[in-house]
Amino acid sequence: MIVINARFLTQELRGVQRFAEQICLALKQMRDDVVFVAPHGIKMHESAKALEVQCIGRNSGHLWEQLDLPLYLRRQGNPLLVSLCSTAPLMYGNQIATHHDITYVRHPESYTRAFRTLYRVMTPILLMRIKALLTVSNFSKGEISQFYNYPESKIFVVPNAVSDDFQPGPPLTNKQNYLLAVSSPSAHKNFSRMIEAFLTLRTQEDLQLHIVGAASEIFSDPSLQRLASSDPRIHFLGRLSDTELIAQYQGATAFVFPSLYEGFGIPPLEAQACGCPVLAANAASIPEVLQASALYFDPLDVGHIASAMERILTDISLRQSLRRRGLNNVTRFSWEDSARRVSQRIDAVLTQPSAPELPRHTATKQAVNESIPAKSSSSKS
Repeated sequence: MIVINARFLTQELRGVQRFAEQICLALKQMRDDVVFVAPHGIKMHESAKALEVQCIGRNSGHLWEQLDLPLYLRRQGNPLLVSLCSTAPLMYGNQIATHHDITYVRHPESYTRAFRTLYRVMTPILLMRIKALLTVSNFSKGEISQFYNYPESKIFVVPNAVSDDFQPGPPLTNKQNYLLAVSSPSAHKNFSRMIEAFLTLRTQEDLQLHIVGAASEIFSDPSLQRLASSDPRIHFLGRLSDTELIAQYQGATAFVFPSLYEGFGIPPLEAQACGCPVLAANAASIPEVLQASALYFDPLDVGHIASAMERILTDISLRQSLRRRGLNNVTRFSWEDSARRVSQRIDAVLTQPSAPELPRHTATKQAVNESIPAKSSSSKS
């Protein structure tokens, strides 16, 4: 029996949860030895039903993961556990875990002090005990290995992908002229510079900027709120269903992805799958994922972002070329292939000889010490 940590089913659907959901759905079709367990309080009901998830324990959140889940595993004879989000039971060694990126290190301004502290303490403890680590790009593999001094030979890349629901739509007769952005408004997502760049396009009176994301989060940022209210061409659409989101991708003149840091970045692939040309930051993992299928800009240079917007709006042949290249780029990724990589890693771990583990108090003390980097490395973060 292989146990899959399905706590993500109780969370809001974002990129990390989308990864876990799609990998699990594909694994369910590939293997007959996987069991999915989660806390009570499921939010993703359709996926939970498809996975035949078992709700166990009395707690929720981190308490469930650190207390109820390990207790369940011990009662089952300590089977292999697979955790596909960025947290996992710290004191359970027979486990494959996942860490998507270290944004909380590189861009701490995007997170609360409590969140940053939690991850900085938990992650090195987890890394000391697990059998293997999954991440979503070679960029993240290098970042995690370098920052935590964790061997790259134990990190395995399992890319994100896009659901088959994301497809080009039929030609639109009364097509609106708008640029589209999709993300949370965290500081490293760089929405402020993107909006500032858009505001310089004064001659494009019929041009709109559509921003998809939780409106409550966007308007909790005073600077974003001021920018948003400065031009009636800017429209915040809030969180959308997949059907609504696909329609936005299909109708957009181009998709803009200004993020300063990504472990992978699913939205540009979704846009490409819908036939939408992509403008993207030349930062972090983004060039690895998009390769030559996007028009890149310097995300720290508002003028450069604006120039890229102007170019995509006026150059029809460029839009057509990026559309073709985008559709080709998406074919490099599939959830089935990624789930197959996870399945292969499960089989490899199952055939590994068991290694003795450090006593708990020793592992915890050592990991906590290692989670506090020297001042010189902290200043670089």
